Amino acid sequence: MTKPPSRDAATTSAITSGRPPAPAFSGLPPEIAAFDPRPGVVEQLAPGIRRVLAPNPSAMTFRGTNSYLVGTGTVAVIDPGPALPAHRDALLAALAPGERISHILVTHSHVDHSPLAPELSRLTGAPVLAFGDSRTGMSPAMRHLAAEGGLGGGEGIDAAFAPDVTLADDETISGSDWELRAIWTPGHLSNHLSFAMGDAVFTGDVVMGWASSLISPPEGDLGAYMTSLARLRTLGARRLHPGHGAPVDDPDARLSALIAHRLGREAEILAALSAGPATIEALTRAIYTDVPTALLPAAARNVFAHIVDLIERNEIEAKGTPLVTAQFRRS
Repeated sequence: MTKPPSRDAATTSAITSGRPPAPAFSGLPPEIAAFDPRPGVVEQLAPGIRRVLAPNPSAMTFRGTNSYLVGTGTVAVIDPGPALPAHRDALLAALAPGERISHILVTHSHVDHSPLAPELSRLTGAPVLAFGDSRTGMSPAMRHLAAEGGLGGGEGIDAAFAPDVTLADDETISGSDWELRAIWTPGHLSNHLSFAMGDAVFTGDVVMGWASSLISPPEGDLGAYMTSLARLRTLGARRLHPGHGAPVDDPDARLSALIAHRLGREAEILAALSAGPATIEALTRAIYTDVPTALLPAAARNVFAHIVDLIERNEIEAKGTPLVTAQFRRS
């Protein structure tokens, strides 16, 4: 008799629990890896804050997208997530008897955060609110890069996204027992908003609970991202609710670590270029020595974000075009 192929632990768990198989995450600190809620199950995180995990685990989304229900009675949904019927049904089932969804808020228009919004709006009558479409808020420098073309980028953009209502920076939205303040936090994407409620902030992907954010020009902007992190530090939040991963209970430490991480990457790039001109591909392989090969393309986009920022600050200069294949050297 032929022995059946063995299954890894993640696949076996998925079969026995009814959950989608998740990618293996090696090297994560135990406290981060321990975040493993069941998709579709509503969890009460704090008074007036519920979370439902979408069943879309991946190397970029960790366990999946966190959708949040805010308030009671008339409820706001923050980040409805991907257009998956199971997740749609789970969000509707999370409502208590007599509750209704009155607002659908989208932190940013990536395909793991916004595509369910139109259908959920049709089903509930709630408007979709966001900063704008996927190009809203893009800086003149990034618009110029986008116009040049040939730079790649656009990973995971929900190009069809268009909110019913656009929110301005610092605008307040309220329901029967909740109030949220929209905070424009571009960088991961130009239309990215965070939402503050008391001493809690829903941070989408500008601050995640498991990894640093992908910054991929021209939609991503490292200078804007650093400004957004600095702004979030001024809020004095006591807890961050990210788009992926567990809540962050020491926001200042997490924000400081993310800022230090980017400054460290910048220092590594400048040190490598001090040894001589190099391409983005060469810099990526020299710096990201502990990253799996499959993730090197994403790492290269982060290097590219640093390159664009350093050029804008006259720290380095390019030799050749387009930038993605050019050589760079210290100015």
